[in-house]
Amino acid sequence: MRFYVDPEKCNRDRICVEACGRRLIEMGEADSVPTLMADVEELCINCGHCVAVCPSGALALDTMRPEDCPQIRSQLLIDLEEAEQFLRSRRSIRNYKDKPVERDKLNKLIQVSGYAPSAHNARPVHFLVIEDRAEVRRLSGLVVDWMRVTIKEDPALAKRFHYDRVVAFWDMGKDPICRNAPHLIIAHATENSRLALVDCILALAYAELIALPLGLGATWAGYMMAATSFYPPLVEALNLPEGHKCFGVLMVGYPKLKFVRMPLRNPPAVEWR
Repeated sequence: MRFYVDPEKCNRDRICVEACGRRLIEMGEADSVPTLMADVEELCINCGHCVAVCPSGALALDTMRPEDCPQIRSQLLIDLEEAEQFLRSRRSIRNYKDKPVERDKLNKLIQVSGYAPSAHNARPVHFLVIEDRAEVRRLSGLVVDWMRVTIKEDPALAKRFHYDRVVAFWDMGKDPICRNAPHLIIAHATENSRLALVDCILALAYAELIALPLGLGATWAGYMMAATSFYPPLVEALNLPEGHKCFGVLMVGYPKLKFVRMPLRNPPAVEWR
């Protein structure tokens, strides 16, 4: 990782030294500019904190220049009340309009999700977008097939999760698996990626949140997520890259219903020490 500092712009405030989470930046004499410590280039995770924190735009990496990083616009910052309503008004959307989502909106969901936290900034998450509504329906059918098998082979488990009821709805022509959502966004990563599950869930959580200002709705396809761990025909149908595993599935579409209130929730369990 190459590290550049413009001595004309640098005000020697040591902010980048403090911001580096891995403590890779140092300063020498009072009039010197920040530099990387010796032999630490391979420890840099390219998080960009040093570039983002520099008020004068003096610092750049070979992968990231300050002029390529959008400025944080104070007029777009939201206050606590706005932020709380935004987060509390998020709903799991299970009723969708019979209308496909434009690809640019689906792509916006994915691009924003790329800014979710990632362990060591490793960014192991890959996305599979199922745009074809008929393919969503086919995948739902495979999940129902898995439930039918589970009802026969593990009736106790099937009873615990009411698979018989789900299958009955499917047989009536309804879709209790993907709720007739027009699209799916599947997050996957290599099976042996450390913390890939957490990274995939965080990425999809960002996608679910940004859906609201895009006029979209989303929710997690829990039945399908479970089936990918136990039903080879579904795994084969997804055709993920070799060695990859599905870590999350999000249904996406235009919401059919409009929510006007924020329902109550039980207070979080908290212990203070």
